[in-house]
Amino acid sequence: MSGELKWLTYTVILTGILWIPYILDRAMVRGLMGSMANPSPELKPQAPWARRLQAAHYNTVENLVVFAALVLILNAIHVSNEKIVMACAVFFWSRLAYVIVYTAGIPGLRTLAFVVGFVAQVTLALAILGAA
Repeated sequence: MSGELKWLTYTVILTGILWIPYILDRAMVRGLMGSMANPSPELKPQAPWARRLQAAHYNTVENLVVFAALVLILNAIHVSNEKIVMACAVFFWSRLAYVIVYTAGIPGLRTLAFVVGFVAQVTLALAILGAA
């Protein structure tokens, strides 16, 4: 497996498990049946950290779409080098940092982590355009 695909796999796994803590909070706050109910304004709100984690999860899903497409295009056109693998690693770690600082409620660092991930995506896009 290439380095790019390894980091994509790690990012997919991270994205795939982010729902677990906020669903556990939902079960603690609303009970098991309440956690399985359809969304409704009458339901007891979750803890602020859980709401932030859910928002971070949604944002991570949105960014995974772009990241995965870029990595898969690079893989399909057989373009790989240390800079590209590093950009993929930076993207993963920036997303992990984003989730942690967003959940903790640290806005400035959240934005910084997001921008670092975006720059990693731009690096991948430029590698694709440079190979065209």
